[in-house]
Amino acid sequence: MRNKIVLTFILLFLISGFLPLKSQQYFTVTQDIFIAEDDEQDNIISFGGKVVIEGKVREGVITFGSDVIISGEVGDIVLGFGSNITLKSSATVKGDVVSLGGILEKEAGSIIEGDTVYFKGFEDFSEFFSAGFKGALIPILIIFKLISIFITFLLALLVTALFPRQITAASSQIRKSFWPVAGTGILSIIIYVGLVIFATLLSFVLIGIPILIALIIIGFIIKLFGRVVIFYFFGESLLHAFNKRKVSPFAGVLLGFILVSFISFIPILGALITFCLSIIGWGAVIRTKFGTTENWFRKKGEITKTA
Repeated sequence: MRNKIVLTFILLFLISGFLPLKSQQYFTVTQDIFIAEDDEQDNIISFGGKVVIEGKVREGVITFGSDVIISGEVGDIVLGFGSNITLKSSATVKGDVVSLGGILEKEAGSIIEGDTVYFKGFEDFSEFFSAGFKGALIPILIIFKLISIFITFLLALLVTALFPRQITAASSQIRKSFWPVAGTGILSIIIYVGLVIFATLLSFVLIGIPILIALIIIGFIIKLFGRVVIFYFFGESLLHAFNKRKVSPFAGVLLGFILVSFISFIPILGALITFCLSIIGWGAVIRTKFGTTENWFRKKGEITKTA
């Protein structure tokens, strides 16, 4: 119970900058949500309340420390952090079902068209790590690395749940326009570092402090989004190599996350590869404007001519 409460407040803080504002969307804190059999909603985001869905949710359901009962239809993702998720026999989820730190119950007859990711509790992670390193002396740096990877994993799932179409769109541009994406990434990072240095110098006269804070937040968002794009790119590529044509965002991100995480543990070479992947991630995010366009820098005349 304590783990669920802590996780809920941490993720409430982290998600505040990513929540999409749309019509017909429920967003509640410690309040119950009921979707009747004939009702429809676009999205549901709940913190600590009870969610009962007998009707239809067109897109996703994201909950933190909630009790979720689904007997209707969800058009995309069902993501629960520290939540108890129950799928009744009549429930249909057309996307993925992801449960972290909670309980997932599926009655006979319930349908999940996507993938299922389920960790019953944080004890699973502690048991995994203790079993994997039993009898070994783990350096402090590796412990911090594992914590960082776990936090990245949670944030990656959250970003994928909120922006699945944007993630896949930005990833497709890496394969389609690799060198322009890489060049955009290098130039973006150079400009960003220059702005950070300039804001740091201005901080000595106080005026640069808010600018520096804003730059740090912007850099974190771009890096996180770019990292998730890279995860999906590698996961999708690997699954395509095994002749799986249709790849869900969660399956691609999860597989890519595992692959990139293992690479990051390689001494020296892993750090170099991770830095190169960060460049590509930055380029994909900036060039596609967070997956909302193919080329942000293309002139309008070129777009019309191409069309």
